[in-house]
Amino acid sequence: MKKGMVYLAGAGPGDPELLTLKARAALERADCVIYDYLASPAIVNALDCEKIYVGKQGGDHTLSQEEINDLVVRKAAEGKTVVRLKGGDPFIFGRGGEEAEELVKAGVRFSIIPGVSSFYSAPACAGIPVTHRDHANAFEVITGHRRDDASDDEDINYPDYDPEKTFIFMMGMKNLARIAAALIDEKAFPQDTPAAAVSWGTTPRQRVATGTLATIAGEVARERLKPPAIIVVGGVVRLRDRLRWFDTLPLFGKRIVVTRTREQASVLSRKLAELGAEVMEFPTIRIVPKTDMQELDAAIGSIEEFGWIVFTSQNAVKIFFDRLSALGRDARCLHAARIAAIGPATARELERRSVRADVVPAEYIAEAVVSAMGGAGVAGTRVLLPCAGEARDALRAGLSALGAEVRRIAVYDTVRPEPPDGDLLDAVRDADLVTFTSSSTARNYFAMIGESHSLHASIGPITSGAVRDAGHRVDIEASEYTIDGLVEALLDAFG
Repeated sequence: MKKGMVYLAGAGPGDPELLTLKARAALERADCVIYDYLASPAIVNALDCEKIYVGKQGGDHTLSQEEINDLVVRKAAEGKTVVRLKGGDPFIFGRGGEEAEELVKAGVRFSIIPGVSSFYSAPACAGIPVTHRDHANAFEVITGHRRDDASDDEDINYPDYDPEKTFIFMMGMKNLARIAAALIDEKAFPQDTPAAAVSWGTTPRQRVATGTLATIAGEVARERLKPPAIIVVGGVVRLRDRLRWFDTLPLFGKRIVVTRTREQASVLSRKLAELGAEVMEFPTIRIVPKTDMQELDAAIGSIEEFGWIVFTSQNAVKIFFDRLSALGRDARCLHAARIAAIGPATARELERRSVRADVVPAEYIAEAVVSAMGGAGVAGTRVLLPCAGEARDALRAGLSALGAEVRRIAVYDTVRPEPPDGDLLDAVRDADLVTFTSSSTARNYFAMIGESHSLHASIGPITSGAVRDAGHRVDIEASEYTIDGLVEALLDAFG
């Protein structure tokens, strides 16, 4: 049996984009991931390996620390590559040092992958720099609670007052009132020292309360902030109103569902996240290439006979060129054909293969392709149309009506994935908005989710028709039928 290997890796502060490249690489080759409560679900859900949750939330511990240690060692002893994924940085108040000691005792190879810590990233997303030449030339990071096995006379290590320092307390929300009182009464901090609490920092769930040491506990209670949170004390808190940027983004705090395939969701998800949205990827279609490609192979074998090749999706482009390569051919054999693409995303997929589309219509629907190709001259030519098995027949019928001989070949199917667990379904049902980028994403979504109380955003009229056919309203429709157009429509609606 191969020797196991353990990576003690930081998951970052909550924003999945703040996961380090090294941690992502380790996760991609992991056989088993053992993860905490603060590891972003967006990171964990995308993994295709054994996943074990060992999170601790408040006083609710899934496993004791000793049991977690034993689990990590046991999985490594099975010869597995294990990633122990911990919120923030594993060596900053994360008990990563203790877990590493246990690995040394057990003779297990391990590597430490540092992570972005919440002590500076959460304040940064709240517009609070932990250092600033005019306010703080140093900072101090303090744990905000005692260890579980502490004696009664052992307390938090309260810092001495220094007006040129920033003080950051981690894991201190339950003790906030006691911390503030101790700093004032025991360490001579002025009552009007600026203070802030940042809950769920770096994520669209971020909430911030500001005040002074005398008022911050009341402000946190009034705003109903909950852990996890960072407490910041010092003059830098005054910069919050001037520098706040994250919670002023136009889609901040909106919970938006992306229903594209898992492979294609990232583009839309990233654009929405950059605008402040909390994105939930809920794939409602899966692309399955046809197992029998004889008809497509035959068409490629006589590709010089076609005057036009029409691509209606990125998926069709990928599958077509995969077969082209499998048959020992490349883009040079397309020299005699003119190429049409139904939209800019499909055109870009062609350009990645050094093929530039001759026709990309102004509207990205089948009827517009027919009109554009008619103007370019299609009568009397042979047209190859590789597409989805469920694709509308409007394109074939329209080109045939113009006098073209159309060979429509289904090269893939869009199928409904297996339904996810109930927790994800409940979270999706509670979303503010659901995005649909094709008719099949809409049909499958409503079949999987049942009743929906969210707003519905559609990429264009064909997709909107599928939403209405399913008995639901369309609240937002893109005027340009692209991902960018859909994002602009959301900004118009919420901005």
